[in-house]
Amino acid sequence: MAEERNGAENGGVTGTDEDYGPVVSVPAGIGFLNHVRKKRLVIHIDLNNTILVSDAVTGQGTVAALEYFLTSVTWGKKNDHGKWEWLSDAPSLHPPSSDAVSYYSQFGRVPGFTSVAGRRFKGVLDEHLEQLRWPEGIKGDKELSVRGEDGRLYHWILPSFFQLLRDLTQEEWEFSILFRTFGTDLPRVLRAVSRAVNEGAHPLFPDLPELKLSLNLTPGKIRCSKRAIVVSRAEERASSLDGDRGLYQYFSAVHGLGGFQDHFDWWASNSFSLRGGKPVWIDPFDQQVQHIFIDDNIRVNDEDTIVHPKVFLDPGGSDTRTASTFELYDITLVQTDLLRAISDPSYFTQRVHICLENYERNVQHGVM
Repeated sequence: MAEERNGAENGGVTGTDEDYGPVVSVPAGIGFLNHVRKKRLVIHIDLNNTILVSDAVTGQGTVAALEYFLTSVTWGKKNDHGKWEWLSDAPSLHPPSSDAVSYYSQFGRVPGFTSVAGRRFKGVLDEHLEQLRWPEGIKGDKELSVRGEDGRLYHWILPSFFQLLRDLTQEEWEFSILFRTFGTDLPRVLRAVSRAVNEGAHPLFPDLPELKLSLNLTPGKIRCSKRAIVVSRAEERASSLDGDRGLYQYFSAVHGLGGFQDHFDWWASNSFSLRGGKPVWIDPFDQQVQHIFIDDNIRVNDEDTIVHPKVFLDPGGSDTRTASTFELYDITLVQTDLLRAISDPSYFTQRVHICLENYERNVQHGVM
């Protein structure tokens, strides 16, 4: 029996190495990181079901969004009589067997999932909703808290995201955070993060202004076509017409926190596959910068994933190849385990540490 994969404890999504596909190296901890030459980290991070448990596009509140996520990480199949049979008793990011499909893949969005077919997962829902509660006795914040469909007050942005900012600063990394979303929540997210990092408005992280983090409140756009990828934000502009190297340099040089709306229609026109996904450029020859992308829709099936990794072929060159998700899983691509991101304040920090170690090892061994 495969040993349980690192990172599956503490009430999050669980599974074995067989369940998860790529095997994740377990970092040796801060001791190891002290030996990794400090580089600049550019962390691209999704919003919905990654740092937000809600969705403005679909109108889902906190409860509905978490129930939806559960339908995507619970597994079963139809038997010979056409009846659905569960193959898992606990959520997991990856199927427990080759013939398993997620409940969402089979039935789509099902309102009140844990009150009907998914009753066995009601305890998981209730546990994580409780962990999402806004601190009792503290007045809600118009940007940082949200009232759920059940009338209770919840965190709108996961505390584990703000913990990541604190941890990276304390570990003395030079870093930038780029929100990457297909949705419409980006302007509000930027305002909410500003409330926390500039005004100290978050009750759990009142010290964030001391970190002196810069924040660009202007949302950018990334638009893709067969001809080119164009990135724009206010007066800034970069295009792949000038080569992929220019876009890599643009994102590598962005400072502080900011965000870009990616091109949903392009992803849809590419059948929601890797080639239509959110682009990210990876240069394994660059010892100064490492890019990491965190998104709940990153999957090892390249026909059903959301990020398009483009890896440079030569030092300083402009030619890239499309890498598979499997190749870069937990090296530069992180599939968000939303349940762990809710239950474990250090979740995002741990995933970044894992990527740092795996990336360093792969570069040293000439794998990338």
